[in-house]
Amino acid sequence: MDFLDPQLDAYVVANTEKEPEILAKLNRDTNLNVLSPRMLAGHFQGRTLSMISKMINPKHVLEIGTFTGYSAICLAEGLQAGGSLHTIDINEELQSMIERYLDEAGIADKVHLHIGNAMDIVPTIEGNFDLVYLDADKDNYANYYDMVFDRVNPGGYIIADNVLWSGKVLENYDSLDLDTKSLVDYSKKIQDDPRVENVLFPIRDGLMIARKK
Repeated sequence: MDFLDPQLDAYVVANTEKEPEILAKLNRDTNLNVLSPRMLAGHFQGRTLSMISKMINPKHVLEIGTFTGYSAICLAEGLQAGGSLHTIDINEELQSMIERYLDEAGIADKVHLHIGNAMDIVPTIEGNFDLVYLDADKDNYANYYDMVFDRVNPGGYIIADNVLWSGKVLENYDSLDLDTKSLVDYSKKIQDDPRVENVLFPIRDGLMIARKK
């Protein structure tokens, strides 16, 4: 994910809003105590997600892939008054940690945590969404997109993380592993979908942003 020169990356971070205290605490906790801490959104991407959410000002948000709750907290910063965020993760071992930080962030009443398989859980959540954030199993990105698309309000957004996959997406397609192929296929699916406008941001590991027409 280190696409920028380290000094330039440091300059970008230095000129980005400071990481909120609760998120800095969660960042440290994740890096010290959780396997694969690289999955955390982190300071720069977190502030990006917060800014995007504030621009959209969504009423209802769906996140597929909670990890330790960092991105959920960031996305919740842009919620309208009375809005809600549903976040889903399959790892029940992280549930208590997520709930603790949602409580410390003061948003436990706005964020609904679901533990289990997103393909089973999403149909049980009522209503439509203004913003959907995908950051879970890569081989299901296309399935998640298809499942939620009709429930995204016109003018709403579907954002997918990791679409650059540390640059692996540039390698010969036939030699790619399943996750990388799935991400290449996902980006092509969005690019070819006339129902959306899209842009791929080279932020950290890549954010594909699709706006439903």
